[in-house]
Amino acid sequence: MNISEINIGVLAYLGDTIYENYVRRFLINQNVSKVNDLQKAAVKYVSAVSQAKFLNNMLDSNFFTEEEINVIKRSRNYKSKSHPKNCDIITYKYATALEALIGYLSLSDREERIKEIMGNIFYEQVC
Repeated sequence: MNISEINIGVLAYLGDTIYENYVRRFLINQNVSKVNDLQKAAVKYVSAVSQAKFLNNMLDSNFFTEEEINVIKRSRNYKSKSHPKNCDIITYKYATALEALIGYLSLSDREERIKEIMGNIFYEQVC
């Protein structure tokens, strides 16, 4: 399987589940113990607006490798037929790019890099 040829939507689909799992585990480890509170806290991480912000901040700080930037650009340019009503198309494309990158890294067996990205996001949100 050539991961670079996998549809961006498929990579984002996978990346979304991985990203959300990291967020849920992080919040549980922060002793958020009620489901309603978990859901409210998760929005700070899983909304398209938040994901786009995290991605842009990491791009601005040159956090990504050239290979990762190529995946991000390919994802950002992906033609999607829909986007959520709560954000504009550009924000949605950046959020999709973050999810697709995580999916790409997962299929490339680069779990440590996913941990670095998520650690950066959690650190940024806490600070």
